[in-house]
Amino acid sequence: MKRKSKALSSLAELLIPLIALGILILFNLFRDPSFFGIRVAVNNAGNRVLTGNLISIIDSASELAIIAMGMTMVTAACGGQDISVGAVGAISGAVLVKILQAFGAITGPSLIVAFIGACLATILFKLFNGTLVAVFRIQPMIATLILFSCGRSIAYWINGDATPQLASPILSSIGMTIPGIPVPTPIFCVILVGVLLALVFRFTNISLYTQSVGINQGAARLNGINPVAIKLLSFALLGVCVSVASLIGISRLGQLNHKTLLVDIEMDAILAVAIGGNNLGGGKFKLSGSILGAYIIQMLTTTLYAMKVSPVNVKAYKAIVIIVIVVAGSPVVKEKIGALMKRRSGGFHTAAGKGVR
Repeated sequence: MKRKSKALSSLAELLIPLIALGILILFNLFRDPSFFGIRVAVNNAGNRVLTGNLISIIDSASELAIIAMGMTMVTAACGGQDISVGAVGAISGAVLVKILQAFGAITGPSLIVAFIGACLATILFKLFNGTLVAVFRIQPMIATLILFSCGRSIAYWINGDATPQLASPILSSIGMTIPGIPVPTPIFCVILVGVLLALVFRFTNISLYTQSVGINQGAARLNGINPVAIKLLSFALLGVCVSVASLIGISRLGQLNHKTLLVDIEMDAILAVAIGGNNLGGGKFKLSGSILGAYIIQMLTTTLYAMKVSPVNVKAYKAIVIIVIVVAGSPVVKEKIGALMKRRSGGFHTAAGKGVR
């Protein structure tokens, strides 16, 4: 019974994003019944791959979904958002390429070393953000504004203004598909990151501690939880997510362009967290909601392009739809809907009681 109640509660928390996703699906089915069709094609390398709008949506949202997971942790612990993820992603990419260039060839071992180096560099920059937030108690959006402003310049200092080409079967496999497997590899990357975080939450108390710090860090401290350590950990986890997303972005194009890599992704990541039903003021969180929010944003973008909306106007239409979704999922609206349902439920029981008499 308790499990059933918990499952219903979890479903209720995802009600708004699920409704939004359902509306988008129905709209596209009425507009074009073949919109979600999946086909098998042969790519330039001669490998069979899955194609179609549905595959494109799930694939294209991979970087956003991964960063949204990390953003959820920072939001839950700190009650604010990190707006420097795109800029720090450019730094991560610059470090990755610099290490690969030092090796001279892209092989499995060299890519692993380069990725670990990029991860460590990204975590270091994220811990800088975390220190400003956790130790000096600066509001997260203000603290991360520093790297948002100068992060891409740092990437330029690391790698110069060049856009090095990274032609490699290994990178192609990461950014596109593994030969013999028709599903795009970035989709597996999202699943892997999600499973790893789920295992961390399953076998540790990090999820509980993060929510406790986000709800009331004073009470959390009295219960033996170190709020500073939890906040720093949330930024470190976000750093790992940013590095993974940066690797995918570089692998897709086979080159590094620090000016465009993960550009503007921070705003979409914050929106994904909000659309997913998470409280932007901290506390309780749901990673599945943020992942769902990322796919909703990508489906909305793909739908607008399919309707021949010009790229200049896409952001405006996205903003209108997202405002509606976010307002519908806001605590005020949820409280009013809950109160209305209780009132109606109470009226129904009263009428039923009178009928019995």
